[in-house]
Amino acid sequence: MIDAASQELRERVQALLSRERLSGGEVTHFDTPRRLAIMATGIAASQADVTEQVNGPSVNVAYKDGQPTPAAHAFAKKAGVDVAQLERVATPKGEYLAAKVTKKGRTAAEILAESLPKELSTIYWPKNMYWRKPNERFVRPVRWLVAMLDGEVIPLEFDGIRAGNRSRGHRILMGGPVTIPRAGSAYVDSLRAAKVLGRAERELQIRKALDAATRTVPGARWREDKALLDTVVNLTEFPSAILGGFDPQFLALPEEVLVTVMRDHQKYFAVEEAHGKLAPHFLAVLNTDSDPEGLIRHGNERVLRARFNDARFFWEIDQKKSLLERLESLKHVTFQKDLGSYFDKTQRVQRLCSWLSEILKQGGIVVRPGVIHKAVCLSKADLTTELVKEFTELQGIVGGLYARAQQLDPTLPEATRLAIADAVYDHYRPESTDDRVPRSIEGAVLSIGDKADTIAGMFALGLVPSGSKDPFALRRQANAIVKVIAEKKLPLRLDELMRDARSGYQRSDAEKKFVGEEKFSESVATFFRERLEFHLKDMCGYAYDVVKAVLGADASDVVDAVQRAEAVKQVLHMPEFQAIGAACKRIRNILRQAEEKGIRPAARFEYMADSAPEEKSLAAYVEGNGPKVEALRKKKDYSDALTLLSTAQEPVDAFFDKVMVMVEDPKVRANRLGLLQTLLKEFSTVADFSEIVTEGTA
Repeated sequence: MIDAASQELRERVQALLSRERLSGGEVTHFDTPRRLAIMATGIAASQADVTEQVNGPSVNVAYKDGQPTPAAHAFAKKAGVDVAQLERVATPKGEYLAAKVTKKGRTAAEILAESLPKELSTIYWPKNMYWRKPNERFVRPVRWLVAMLDGEVIPLEFDGIRAGNRSRGHRILMGGPVTIPRAGSAYVDSLRAAKVLGRAERELQIRKALDAATRTVPGARWREDKALLDTVVNLTEFPSAILGGFDPQFLALPEEVLVTVMRDHQKYFAVEEAHGKLAPHFLAVLNTDSDPEGLIRHGNERVLRARFNDARFFWEIDQKKSLLERLESLKHVTFQKDLGSYFDKTQRVQRLCSWLSEILKQGGIVVRPGVIHKAVCLSKADLTTELVKEFTELQGIVGGLYARAQQLDPTLPEATRLAIADAVYDHYRPESTDDRVPRSIEGAVLSIGDKADTIAGMFALGLVPSGSKDPFALRRQANAIVKVIAEKKLPLRLDELMRDARSGYQRSDAEKKFVGEEKFSESVATFFRERLEFHLKDMCGYAYDVVKAVLGADASDVVDAVQRAEAVKQVLHMPEFQAIGAACKRIRNILRQAEEKGIRPAARFEYMADSAPEEKSLAAYVEGNGPKVEALRKKKDYSDALTLLSTAQEPVDAFFDKVMVMVEDPKVRANRLGLLQTLLKEFSTVADFSEIVTEGTA
């Protein structure tokens, strides 16, 4: 929770300083398991005085027979000026009295003392506690509070603790309080002297300690694990590392089981030999500087041995019942209280994956429907195993390992059996934006079908993620669907995928609680548009306006969106497209203003006797090139389509230079609006160019 809370606090303090006109420098952070610290530079000592005009009563009310009324006197008193100093100002409602009021700026210490406790109390935590006052909650009991402006203490209070200039050092290595002489770098220096390091220093120290410990094993190296490294960095203040060992006989267990036990349960780093095979060693990160007598190492080895024995026991017990024999048990495992059991989910995913397989085959992709069908059947069976009950992180992986280890169907060729096992093993992937997608097409189909079924069911129930709340990890699963489709280049449309996924719930008890199909389609389309926007912008690196332009044309075909984004990116620098972008904005504004006035464009452009030459020229261009652009778009030859569109600059510029659209004649006006509407539609088949940021706009 530390990283998210630190970022939120940093943003809140930046917003506070900006809002109160105190900001001037950067805001940095210093976080450990025992503290969240924000350090801001360039804070003004006080706000600048602000003079503003305050309007009062109307002149008709303020004066009677040339004399000020009680209303005028009351306004002058409220403004802190004499009645004679009041001014008259003209407003759309008439003439009113006004006064120039100077608001004296408050000191930074006063503002921070009042506002910072409110910002602290509103930090979002997945879990909160309270222990003194029911209305003051935080993730853990607050023990001390440091708040300083230069060398002075800010007199604020939070959760019954008054701020001071005394912090605390490392819990074990440096007991007692630490006096902070001054805000800023002195804070960091004081804590470093008290054996408390900043995040970057801790990570560097951990890496050096892991390297040093691993060098004691010839040819070995520690296995890089960014997520685990981030975890141990946030669990320590002055870290070190120790090397431990375990009985090599445990290496007979699958590597995935051993690594999961070490990483997820014990926060240990795995050690591997030069060729990548797991070695019978582990690395533990300590929140202290040493283990001179080896007591900590012995304790960790003892705990790990017990964990490995449990894993071996569960593995052996599970083999007494095959995955196929476990299918019936899924009827008693709840997927979601309104959506039925995992047995029901398996049946829905089987139907959905069959449809997806057929779509892929029609798109020319080689897929094995039989492998997918059997993989879906086995995909959730491992939820009933003892190993997954103990190590829930291994769901799916255990299913794949058991499918590989057990002889489920003697008639299956070995290659088919292994393909089924691999699909089951991979079907939860990718579990993050950094995770790999499933290795095979069959695994990809199963992954998409499983996640689409979950998202469709939750959205149909109205359980839509909002803000930071996403208890069913629907955003992560949608990101995974987009990533799999993009990387595997699958011809699947997101709108059709979710429509088919929802149809799998037809005639079920859950359907009685579903929202209407129109509301479902709108909400799920918006949701996936945001996920595709995230993929294009954050994962592929396309500019914000390019992404907006591409999704403005179509936000359901992932592979096509990536291709169009690349094509638009290549031509974006061309002056022709800068001009077209400006023209599209102008056209859209004209059409919007016409709609607001109730003016409807003509269904199609007609050549009229009084049509301007530029108008006829633009119409001829649209008629001649529109079909060509559409043909290129259908062939996905977007570079040529955009090149052809770039030739529109000359007739478009001539039209806007010589032709007035919103003329008095309703027939001529509607005719010209119809031409612009057709032109905008032709331009927007590849991308909505009105979204492109042109020079002079933002």
